Amino acid sequence: MKKHLILLMAGLVWSLTSLAQQKGRQPNIVIIISDDHAFQAISAYGGDLMQTPNIDRIAREGATLNKGYVTNSICGPSRAVILTGKYSHKNGFKDNENSSFDGRQNTFIKTLRKGGYQTAWIGKWHLETEPQGFDYWQILPGQGQYYNPDFLMMDGSRKRIEGYVTNVTEDVAEDWLDQRDTSKPFCLIIGQKATHRVWLPDTADFGMFDGKVFQLPATFYDAYAGRKAAQVQEMSIAEDMIMDYDLKMHANYDSVREGSVIRMNPEQKAKYDAYYKPIYEDLKARNLSGRELAEWKYQRYMRDYLSTAASLDRNIGRTLDYLDKQGLTDNTIVVYLSDQGFFMGEHGWFDKRFMYEESFRTPMVLRYPGVIKPGTKSEHFVMNLDIAPTMLDAAGLAVPKDMQGESMLPLLTNNKAKGRDAIFYHYYENGEHAVSPHFGIKTDRYKLIRFYKRVEAWELYDLKKDPHELHNLYGMKGYENLTSKLMKQLEKLVDKYEDEGARQLMEKKIANNSSI
Repeated sequence: MKKHLILLMAGLVWSLTSLAQQKGRQPNIVIIISDDHAFQAISAYGGDLMQTPNIDRIAREGATLNKGYVTNSICGPSRAVILTGKYSHKNGFKDNENSSFDGRQNTFIKTLRKGGYQTAWIGKWHLETEPQGFDYWQILPGQGQYYNPDFLMMDGSRKRIEGYVTNVTEDVAEDWLDQRDTSKPFCLIIGQKATHRVWLPDTADFGMFDGKVFQLPATFYDAYAGRKAAQVQEMSIAEDMIMDYDLKMHANYDSVREGSVIRMNPEQKAKYDAYYKPIYEDLKARNLSGRELAEWKYQRYMRDYLSTAASLDRNIGRTLDYLDKQGLTDNTIVVYLSDQGFFMGEHGWFDKRFMYEESFRTPMVLRYPGVIKPGTKSEHFVMNLDIAPTMLDAAGLAVPKDMQGESMLPLLTNNKAKGRDAIFYHYYENGEHAVSPHFGIKTDRYKLIRFYKRVEAWELYDLKKDPHELHNLYGMKGYENLTSKLMKQLEKLVDKYEDEGARQLMEKKIANNSSI
């Protein structure tokens, strides 16, 4: 009885809080989405690769979501999920190869706008079609360029802006904030290109990490035993990272053809040459091969990647400072997340796509003054799928029934709230980096994955005993009952999210494994 009363009171408190929010001013919303930013590279997550004081500030003044995940680890599909609150098979944008976002469908932006919000998207969009439902947008074409980027404008024109893309995107975002209608609440999404391949830093950050030697990940020389999909991938730092394109090691610096370098003005290009050319000359003199060359490439990758991330964190600080100076902080939700995780040498890889933790898990921090207690650390499963319903919940607007995500606010404000006990993932692309399409389920302890098309295989991991996901337990003696239980849980999630493609593959595989 006492326990029931406590739960009842907790629910009442949450209801009253939510009601108070709805009767009060609707909060402004700023969502900053980066590209390929690994949680391992963020100090708020305990990483020691670099310090990220501004992302850490959001976490310190709000919540760190320690179990933030994505539904499909690739940039375009992730943005589509964030906008719609629906899985890729529902919103129609499954991959970056064949998909084009149908802007006619509902998004949380459209619902906010109907609810009185002024809305804008600035920066990387990467959804193939023009944004719909925004009061204003100014987007990078495709992936965009790091230096002197072009922007597509609402009037159909293309505008080139001098500077480094991360700084320029923040400049444009602040310009829009300066000119907005101050009588309305606003929702601004800032889409940063960083830290996407080819990891080209601002000239001010060249050499920032040259004095640091990074420890090789424990799995850097993973041999992929028992994991067919891992054996055929093409995302190896040793084998697939390109010396000139990725690592800026050019035989002739006067004839560099990489897009962002071509666009550099003379001052930028002089700094580029002055930094990278001596590194190339030293590498050539050393004549490295085998493991020595692989480890050299890893160090170079880390230095460029983290230097690129430095400008990302710095500009997030600019956003926070702007809100402070304009007196907007106390009534503005700030969310920072990446469109997915990223491999920082784990398993010898760069890139993402796999359902393995480094790719599947994404950084996600959220500040909501007066609602989310500063320093909150959440261990609930949350997904990029949940951003849309969370923002609508905070705005006091009804969440459309076709949204498949769930508001995170109860989990972040009520100690008694219960979240998911398992999450579902489905990756579709079957081209770049040779990663086989796959889907699967993750619980607190276990992960079951079904690969198909390029590779036909199942994988099972005990994440407590094997956190690096090296030992595939699928089909091993003694794991029959566990496999059967996870299969049933996976079936329920497939049915819940109405993923007919996964359902057909489940039926096919179960028929071929009738003893399970």
